[in-house]
Amino acid sequence: MGKFNLTFSPYGDRGILIEWPAEISDTILHDRLFFENCIQSYYIKQKIEIISAYNSLLVIYKSTINNLYSVKKQLLALYDEQSSDFIQTKIRWTIPVCYEEEFGTDLADLSANLKLSKQAVIHKHSKPIYAVHFIGFLPGFLYLGGLNEELHLARKSTPSLSVRKGSVAIGGSQTGIYPINSPGGWHIIGNSPVNWFNVTNENPCFASSGDEIKFQPITKSAYNEILERISLNEYQLEKEIIND
Repeated sequence: MGKFNLTFSPYGDRGILIEWPAEISDTILHDRLFFENCIQSYYIKQKIEIISAYNSLLVIYKSTINNLYSVKKQLLALYDEQSSDFIQTKIRWTIPVCYEEEFGTDLADLSANLKLSKQAVIHKHSKPIYAVHFIGFLPGFLYLGGLNEELHLARKSTPSLSVRKGSVAIGGSQTGIYPINSPGGWHIIGNSPVNWFNVTNENPCFASSGDEIKFQPITKSAYNEILERISLNEYQLEKEIIND
């Protein structure tokens, strides 16, 4: 049976917005992923689109919803019938990150604001295993949960006009990686040489909601070596398949 008291709200004439409590939680993530799978399986013969966020699913139907009550009732029944023995298969990706000053352009300021040494910031940032909650903002931008509370820092009051591709950053209670060159308001603490989004691949973004990310500190020489191997198509990310 469902674990949360969900809300179901109309979204335009073809959509229903399903919401969990407004928090970043691995429990909500697990519940949301399972419910998403239930909805997709139920509507396997009917074309729908599902857009996910930290604590919501937006279900968009191909045609206008004529009987909102009936659709909400069916969705709620699907949620309440969920089995408690759901096993999620996910991938834990090990992501190399160089935290040296050349790449961590905001690391010194962030360290000063948090009253932590640079090494303490790096340790506290690279130690956790982060959950991928959803992908958005930019193609391949992963929204991660699990940042150490000691590293929480409000976003910059004035965003940077250009953030380098691969920049690893902290913004508020979140951390993430910019997959392309773009403006951004998060604090840059390092850079990963990994390609986060490639339109030529069958799955342009290698990670999916529910996967895990583990950051691995590397030296600049190791960073350059990985870049070279990537250019020669000889580099593969370290990964581990996990069943929860």
